[in-house]
Amino acid sequence: MKDFLDFAYDAQPMRVVFRPGAARTATAGEAERLGLRRVLVLSGARGADTARAVADSLGDACAGVHAEAKMHVPVEVADRAVELARSLGADGCVAVGGGSSIGLGKAIALRTGLPLIAVPSTYSGSEMTPVWGLTERGAKRTGRDPAVLPRSVVYDPELTLGLPVPLTVTSGINATAHAVEALYAPDSSPLIALMAEEGVRAMAGALPELAAEPRSLEARGRALYGAWLCGSCLGATTMGLHHKLCHVLGGTFGLPHAETHTVVLPYALAYNAPAAPEAAAAVARALDASVAPTALWELAGRLGAPRSLAELGLKESDLATAAEQVLSQAYANPRPVTEDGVLALLRAAYEGTAPV
Repeated sequence: MKDFLDFAYDAQPMRVVFRPGAARTATAGEAERLGLRRVLVLSGARGADTARAVADSLGDACAGVHAEAKMHVPVEVADRAVELARSLGADGCVAVGGGSSIGLGKAIALRTGLPLIAVPSTYSGSEMTPVWGLTERGAKRTGRDPAVLPRSVVYDPELTLGLPVPLTVTSGINATAHAVEALYAPDSSPLIALMAEEGVRAMAGALPELAAEPRSLEARGRALYGAWLCGSCLGATTMGLHHKLCHVLGGTFGLPHAETHTVVLPYALAYNAPAAPEAAAAVARALDASVAPTALWELAGRLGAPRSLAELGLKESDLATAAEQVLSQAYANPRPVTEDGVLALLRAAYEGTAPV
């Protein structure tokens, strides 16, 4: 067992602004602080109105708005955005929205070196990581590069007030998954353990309140705080089986990102818990429960979230292909990843049965 006080920790070099209204009042200041004069604002189609409001707050520093971010960042979408940034002479980007928008901003940063400001409107946590992802020909590639880490992150709970309850829940559980996997990562640390447990606790406390009262700004703030902590954990540690499964299911089969994390999380933790009992115990404490995987599965059920891959559109015939892709590359995981083990995990997640 790894010595608790034998670790390395990289603090992410970014600035965070966290307060209601910050998207419209602080983003321009962050761009000015970075010396940016021609900023390209990015979003998806659903968040275009919010992105335009942020663009308006930038005034003459806004070079344009590009509302074409797509889930899993298809490489052709990234290519168009890079070309636009270059043609506009942009000296930076502001990504407004969820993981798709921030992922597109990272793709531009990876290819051009332009600084990125993130203004998240969901709980994806991508804004806190140097991880990028691109999908090409049905396969999602990921990597880590400090160039894609946002220079500033502007957290504004008001941006999440209109997040529909189903997406609030799945986005929040997606964030929780980042913290859960960080707890058993090979490069975890005491600081990560503190942030991860607190992040899970904050998110798990906020989500039921938001399911009952989606317009609670106070609960939105606590959920966003939890997402910040969970995303910070992901940014400082190595991803394992859970994220590999979700990248395959999303990139190859087109399953929705947050919903896939929500379904897979209890089963991935159940698979790894025998080899990572301290991590499972920390999650159980944060959830005020005795068995963490069961508690996560029950939480998703109480909040009306999907609990099976079949609900998300995966076919039973896809399970073997998914398992083969998960096994195709080596990656860190506390428990050995075997064909039989992955297939059993995927089948349970496909059927939505209680994790064991």
